Amino acid sequence: MTTFSSQAWQQNLPLYHAILAIPFNAELAAGTLHKDRFRHYIIQDAHYLEGFARALALAAAKADISDHIVQFAGAAQTAILVERALHTDYFAKFGLSAADFAAARPTPACDHYVSYLLRVAALEPFPVVLAALLPCFWIYLEVGKSIHTRATQPNPYHAWIETYAGEEFASAVQAVIATTDEVASRCSTDTLVAMHAAFTRATQLEWMFWDSAYQLAGWPV
Repeated sequence: MTTFSSQAWQQNLPLYHAILAIPFNAELAAGTLHKDRFRHYIIQDAHYLEGFARALALAAAKADISDHIVQFAGAAQTAILVERALHTDYFAKFGLSAADFAAARPTPACDHYVSYLLRVAALEPFPVVLAALLPCFWIYLEVGKSIHTRATQPNPYHAWIETYAGEEFASAVQAVIATTDEVASRCSTDTLVAMHAAFTRATQLEWMFWDSAYQLAGWPV
């Protein structure tokens, strides 16, 4: 039996390849990405992770078995801890202060992505919430592994690459994929259609987030 995750990945493979091809990721692998672009990215990533954690907490609240409550409540905690680590580690390494972060509001791409996840987490059933959350986990893992195989050394972004290409993160992602497939196996056709739509939209927003960082995009007015 074909799983939801394998179908979703195959259907969105062109989007994944488009993400890999974004100049941000190509230059990050080469170690040539301008620091201003990476600074823009990590500030927005910190904003995003706070919203992502809230969406994970809502997913935990909607779960119908205790193991899933524990899984997604723990993932929400991890997202917040990663967001704090950005402040203490990456911000310091790349010359960013708490004031810089406070002054930089979420960009349109970040705001759209977070708002989408929170809307789905608040209004949609648990399976659809999982499908919307999954691309952030899975695509970061696959992008991290791809960059790791071709990254130049030494690379100023080595720590970031190692985080998302590492075994600990891979295990967490595989657990989310397994839960999503388990839940999807009991869903109606209509719910599966909604899950696929949510997975695709979140994947599109992943592309927008990275592209926005490369463009140093902000609010036009």
